[in-house]
Amino acid sequence: MKSMEEMLAAAQKAAETIQGQMGEMQARLDSLEVEGSSGGGLVKVRATARGRILGVQIDESLLKPEEKQITEDLVTAAFNDARDKADRLSNEEMQKMQGGLGLPPGFNLPGLG
Repeated sequence: MKSMEEMLAAAQKAAETIQGQMGEMQARLDSLEVEGSSGGGLVKVRATARGRILGVQIDESLLKPEEKQITEDLVTAAFNDARDKADRLSNEEMQKMQGGLGLPPGFNLPGLG
């Protein structure tokens, strides 16, 4: 039978392992990219799986004063598309990590979302 001290030490070690894996996962999510688009590809937004915007590409045909409102709407839509894709990819990667830790599906570990 393990003493309370041994159980606390084991719990601390497990917490440190999970924290290390969380750091690795955050770095991985920063290295994975998604691309959101709108207007049939007239506007594209590249982002990391953590949602950091890497770049915006706007087709020249939209760079006319009379297209300003359409361009703004398409940029907004492309950002939202990129954010949705980043969220999905992030959730998939977190589920993989949780599975690797042996946590039951749906278990909400603080800091994992």
